Amino acid sequence: MLGTSNAFGFPVLSLAVFLPLAGALLIAALPRASRPLYHAVAVLTSGAVLVLAGAMLAGYESHWLATGSAAFQFADPPHGAASLLPGGVTYQVAVDGIGVVLVFLTALLTFLALVSGWTSVRTRVREYVILVLALETGLLGVFCALDLFLFFVFWEAVLIPMVLLIAVWGGAGRVYASVKFLLYTMAGSALMLVAVLVLRHEAGTETFGLLELLAAAPLAPGMQMALFAAFALAFAVKVPLVPLHTWLPDAHVEAPTAGSVLLAGVLLKMGVFGFVRLAMPLFPSAAMEAAPWIAVLAVVGIWYGAWVAFAQSDVKSLVAYSSVSHMGIVILGLFALNAQGFSGGVLQMVNHGLSTGALFLLVGMLYDRARTRQVSDFGGLWASMPRFSALFLVVMLSSIGLPGTNGFVGELLSLLGAFRANMALGAAGAFGVVLGAVYMLWLYQRVFFGPTSDTSRSLPDLTPREVVVLLPIVALIFWIGLVPATFLTPIERSSQFWVTMIQTLGPVAGGP
Repeated sequence: MLGTSNAFGFPVLSLAVFLPLAGALLIAALPRASRPLYHAVAVLTSGAVLVLAGAMLAGYESHWLATGSAAFQFADPPHGAASLLPGGVTYQVAVDGIGVVLVFLTALLTFLALVSGWTSVRTRVREYVILVLALETGLLGVFCALDLFLFFVFWEAVLIPMVLLIAVWGGAGRVYASVKFLLYTMAGSALMLVAVLVLRHEAGTETFGLLELLAAAPLAPGMQMALFAAFALAFAVKVPLVPLHTWLPDAHVEAPTAGSVLLAGVLLKMGVFGFVRLAMPLFPSAAMEAAPWIAVLAVVGIWYGAWVAFAQSDVKSLVAYSSVSHMGIVILGLFALNAQGFSGGVLQMVNHGLSTGALFLLVGMLYDRARTRQVSDFGGLWASMPRFSALFLVVMLSSIGLPGTNGFVGELLSLLGAFRANMALGAAGAFGVVLGAVYMLWLYQRVFFGPTSDTSRSLPDLTPREVVVLLPIVALIFWIGLVPATFLTPIERSSQFWVTMIQTLGPVAGGP
């Protein structure tokens, strides 16, 4: 039922995970040279990872269509986990349909973030690209680790590069933002580590392997709830769920552009993925019992993020609070605990990564020109920056879920799943989507069609390189919106698998 396979015949997933780290080490070993050399090596490395990720996404779809299996694929080692450390720590990586789309999203956004930073990052370039590549290895490892201790190691490996990116290349409040991010994340990580150790002891397995823990006898309901709560708190910090969200706006606003892109586009997905991969399948009865309460928190986050975003005077801060609202939609779909909402929530993770990642890229490009992000400083940008305005319009419409764009598909499935589970919560979530359209359209009207300001009048439009950076995301916005099966097909098969497991084991584990 939970077997693994590797259609490629070579360790493609391990290569993808550790290639960025190898690139980082190569850059560290290079002699002092010109800034473009470091960028070139980093871009080539991340580009190679993107090619591998794209091949796995295409190969995963064709392979499961041929076999009819939603099991893990591209496993390394292919015939079982290898011992990594004494005490039962093993090494095995693999992805299901959910993991493979997140691997592709990570590879794409890292590549675009590095390309976009070619001219905007001018100080400590070697250290900057090394940290971005190290961050990519940590992120990829989280999405494919099949050992809980290995998962924890990759989870923690993400923390240091991101903290340093914010603290060294961030804005005026970068130290406060980085320390706050560090403290919130470490608190959640400590809970998760304790839960991992207790889980292995209670399950009676010899390793921390996910497959072995899933196959073990269900834990007692009380123990399930205690461990689920520990995991859930760690993951809720990363999502982030209200009221554990307060680190996010500070981190987004102060982070450099690449940091904001990866933070919104990928790091937030780590928390959701933790729920999907660990907390819900390992503790099904606790997940079913907690689902209504977590759904309520998701709705609170949708409304709160939207209202606070509407009040922002800083464009980047507005986009940051919009992430709180949009991630609430993701959680609402997942904890509907039906295949429709689950698939929609996972797809919306990808959609949010694309649209919000692109918004942060665009805001970064605007800030590089104007050296300000205040809404009141702009107006009439459509006349002076038509290419920028048109691309911002497309991404903004994707963010608010216009039919024909990727955001519509994910939001629709998430809300339909929520309606099936609880009509009132589904309706409340749908109204939150309307609020999202209000603040984004208000922003666009003010910045692009308001009275032309002195700042806007003198700004140059996007360069061809900047347009090329954004075009892959724009293409995916319409591709997923018009042909959603490319991503939705592998997601649906894996979602149905996990939802069926939770619904089947939950009542059994929660019995007398």
